[in-house]
Amino acid sequence: MVRRVVVVAGLVGVLSGLLAMPASAATPAFVVADGVTQPIHSFADAVRETVWVDIGLDLDANGVGDRVATDIIRPAIAERVPVIIDASPYYATSGRGNESERKSYDSAGVPVKFPLFYDNYFVPRGYAVALVDFSGSSRSTGCMDTGGRSEVASGKAVIDWLNGRATGYSAASGGSVKTASWSTGAAAMIGKSWDGSITQGVAATGVDGLRTIVPIAAISSWYDWFRSDGVAFRGFGTPTSLASGFENANAQSRCGAVRSEMTTGAPANGDYTAMWQQRDYVRGAANVRAAVFSVNGRADLNVKPVNWGQWLDALPASVPRKLWLSQTGHIDPFDFRRATWVATLHRWFDRWLLGVQNGIENEPKVSVERAVDQWSDTANWPPSGTQAVSLYPTAGSVAGVGTLGTTPGTATSSFTDNGSGTPTSYIASPTATSARRVVYSTGTLTSDLRVAGVSRITVAATPSTSTAHLSAYLVDYGPATARSTTGEGIRTLTTESCWGENRTGDDACYRDTVATTATVDAQVIARGWADLANYASLSTPRTLTPGTRYTITFRLSTTDWVVPAGHRLALVIAGNDSSMTSTPAQLPRVTIGLAETSVQIPLLGTVPTTRSTAGPPVTRIQPDTVPGRLDG
Repeated sequence: MVRRVVVVAGLVGVLSGLLAMPASAATPAFVVADGVTQPIHSFADAVRETVWVDIGLDLDANGVGDRVATDIIRPAIAERVPVIIDASPYYATSGRGNESERKSYDSAGVPVKFPLFYDNYFVPRGYAVALVDFSGSSRSTGCMDTGGRSEVASGKAVIDWLNGRATGYSAASGGSVKTASWSTGAAAMIGKSWDGSITQGVAATGVDGLRTIVPIAAISSWYDWFRSDGVAFRGFGTPTSLASGFENANAQSRCGAVRSEMTTGAPANGDYTAMWQQRDYVRGAANVRAAVFSVNGRADLNVKPVNWGQWLDALPASVPRKLWLSQTGHIDPFDFRRATWVATLHRWFDRWLLGVQNGIENEPKVSVERAVDQWSDTANWPPSGTQAVSLYPTAGSVAGVGTLGTTPGTATSSFTDNGSGTPTSYIASPTATSARRVVYSTGTLTSDLRVAGVSRITVAATPSTSTAHLSAYLVDYGPATARSTTGEGIRTLTTESCWGENRTGDDACYRDTVATTATVDAQVIARGWADLANYASLSTPRTLTPGTRYTITFRLSTTDWVVPAGHRLALVIAGNDSSMTSTPAQLPRVTIGLAETSVQIPLLGTVPTTRSTAGPPVTRIQPDTVPGRLDG
């Protein structure tokens, strides 16, 4: 493979200064040059060790406190250093990153391979890195409980240990007590997917010492990974089935009670239960004191985008925050904006863990990929001037096709759910009648219209059967070049670039990537799903009476999208989404009462008042993405 070496500017001057220091002078914990910390510590000689931290639970019921294995690498210096933590269930199974790196150990059990670039890059700059195995996974004891209290405790207890409030040991059972006398107590948590989700769960405890979190493609409410407003997602299983793929032998043999609790708490009908409530970190967002750097993909149908929007909305106004939103799917920013990501993360950690006054908190808080590899920054989130605007569908001269505007409509429109519809089929041919959906669009925009936030739709629906699922989509109709959903929007190359220092068994070089693109005429910018039986309650479904009208309000996914001048914004309403949701027991014909149907959208810009059902012909549409397991 061809490798590219990344050189850090300013290093020569820093090293010269260190060489000029008296021999008796202690090595400083960190040195700042050119506004950032510099790599002054030997990576080859870094201290590597494992500490098993007691998390204060005994879910495997063996009479001994559950302990999480915490593999640590840190500079071999006397000064104290802050810690970057990635807690994960993946280190011994599917691995981390685009190259699925796993931990490795030498014959004495000393950690050798630390997945991802964090150790290679940050340890020489005066940070420790701690990679934590979730309770019940890899080398930890206890049980996996899929976003529950033991997994949150897996991260929180390590922060408590770093601050002298929890006990660490030299072994998984027994062993001697180990302290973190080398730590300043300041900690960051980072991670993608499941790892990132737990950063939010830990932050929601308000634990002292957690200075910042960097959730990447993270779940803020586990209900919203498995379910959506009463309907179950197809192929996502249950918390029990998800955990079963990552449990170690001890958890498999001793954690039946935990699995039963999760199974009982996740009914197949999609109802919200106390089990889901325990795994809703948004409820505790008011406790967050750590700065938040949230990274997400617009096309991420693994961790649905509603998760990041509701999390940011619930944070206290005093919490410093930053948001990146790409056009990718379930991807780490290291693999879609690598150089900028490393530089930004470096400054973010310097600011919140070491107190370097670099001003990053005063820079634009939002960075959005508007076109492929083209990013636009905004000062705040939500953007200043955003207003919730109610738009209403109005019937047109073509059955099932109409306009979307600021005046309530009249009459009704109908479609028949055959159980096999997908977003691709639903949004195709927006000027023609389709038996499977209805579509309402604005006139051609004369200026850009920005949709920024969580939209909500209210639908007055009359089903012909006693069961009915609904799907709704906001669509940008107009020609564009976008990231292809094939491969989540990236393609991995054979070349490598290096980010940090190498050590035997753990190099800093990773394969480069490039965007995959597609030419399209329509893009779904927000979507949502609901079970009409939950029209009155998310926890208690009602039996539907055929021929009776019911009104339900449900969420669409968070977005920050600019519909450009010359395009149209449209609302599509349909039945079951076979690419995402389970099929209802009886497939209905659904009649929509337009007078009582509306969509509330957070907008910047003006919706045209022209009422026209004409629209561009659509022949090229982003294909449906089939979401995978939460293991990346």
